[in-house]
Amino acid sequence: MSRAFVLRQVWTCCPMGWKHFQSSCYYFSRDLMNWGDSETNCTGMGSHLVLINTGTEQRTLTFISDRSYYVGLTGQAEEGQWRWVDQTPYNETAAFWRQNEPSNGNMENCAVMHIETKANRKNWNDIPCSTEVHRVCETAATSF
Repeated sequence: MSRAFVLRQVWTCCPMGWKHFQSSCYYFSRDLMNWGDSETNCTGMGSHLVLINTGTEQRTLTFISDRSYYVGLTGQAEEGQWRWVDQTPYNETAAFWRQNEPSNGNMENCAVMHIETKANRKNWNDIPCSTEVHRVCETAATSF
């Protein structure tokens, strides 16, 4: 008795103008907004500011990026508590802060991926949320 095996291929896609990596799609803005407006803009596109969960994702985003971008991490300077926009628990061992960051100074409650060189993957910095910066939005890739 013979058996036929059917291989099923899964295709994933992203909206036009978004970059695909693993199971996510990323939108790199060209305009500047403060952190709150950046998150609102991402939400309006059915996404959120990027959540960086692994070193591989951090390296990939650093390689793709050519500017500084807001990520979906905010904190309370007086509490020293950082949280992701989707309430994913903050894991300090999977954080990519620059040396001596977060400094939690001058109401610096929002995280930015500060691109200086592609070689440095530890490039997060805390800045005031009112600062206008580019943003990276993230959404799940569509599978079919």
